[in-house]
Amino acid sequence: MPSVPPKPPVAPSHLPVALFAMDPVHLPELFPPTLLARLRELARIDPTLVVQDFTKPEAAAALAETEVLITGWGCPPIDVDVLAAAPHLHTVLHAAGSVRSLIGEAGWQRGLTVSSAVQANALPVAEYTLAAVLLAGKDAFGLRERFRRERVYPAPGEYTHVGNLGRRIGVIGASRVGRRLLELLRPFELTTTLYDPYVDAAEARSLGATALPLDELLRTSDIVSLHAPDIPETYRMLDADRLALIPDGGVLINTSRGALVDPEALTEELVSGRLGAVLDVTEPEPLPANSPLYNLPNVFLTPHIAGSLGNELARLGGTVVDELALLAAGLPPAHRVWHSDLARSA
Repeated sequence: MPSVPPKPPVAPSHLPVALFAMDPVHLPELFPPTLLARLRELARIDPTLVVQDFTKPEAAAALAETEVLITGWGCPPIDVDVLAAAPHLHTVLHAAGSVRSLIGEAGWQRGLTVSSAVQANALPVAEYTLAAVLLAGKDAFGLRERFRRERVYPAPGEYTHVGNLGRRIGVIGASRVGRRLLELLRPFELTTTLYDPYVDAAEARSLGATALPLDELLRTSDIVSLHAPDIPETYRMLDADRLALIPDGGVLINTSRGALVDPEALTEELVSGRLGAVLDVTEPEPLPANSPLYNLPNVFLTPHIAGSLGNELARLGGTVVDELALLAAGLPPAHRVWHSDLARSA
């Protein structure tokens, strides 16, 4: 019996008109050839036109037909003027994290469907933080600096402060990064606590942590990791008084935003040597060239690398393409952002 050839896939009856709006430097990594080919099966888009200035004539001409904006780092705010130039625009798919500064009030009032790749971007941040937690628990950063200076191994009795067995980890913020970090911490024999004003004790237990008030978490943690959003309520949430609650020898990990920590108070604690820190973000960013934090042996600084970089960017582009596929199928996006979300998220 002859085999029946498979039916060709049914193309959507209408391919939405899409437009890239971001710094063009990011496009090849966000949408490598295979992803770009899939995207072009789902939308009518010119991959050679990447808008970074909505006021330019070529941008205005494209906006007049655009139904879906595919945005990323370097995209200008979508304000009243942009909306007026884009009468058919109904969806914004953001190939990055926060949309707080991207979508203006007029966009929410129009009822734009907004999706973000924030969940995909949370994965490498949580992985970086896991590595920082485990290395900090072994005092790897401090011992490396000592080894560089002295070029001899410490005596066995000098390792009594080292080890991850039962190490107390305090996680501030059950954000997407915070939740993924808690998941990654589960296989290890650690004691994990969580502060988040929107998470009760039962939910914290389901995440693998014990819920604590912020001050108690700080008092009882060897390592404190920040994952709260940068919103007015969290500005300087770790001030001098709260930093002083962290036990001597404690380590602060910040992969969130520098604004959550009082920079002067943190510098004072670090210069004194009472605390250590792993800082992927600071305030200001980058630190001035004369900052003492660059040379302190108890500070491990990285240049804002915890989020998606290099080949990890394709995960963000893949999220956008998946959202387009849902749109083509008449389904809601999996990672929709609601205006009400912005009250307590970045």
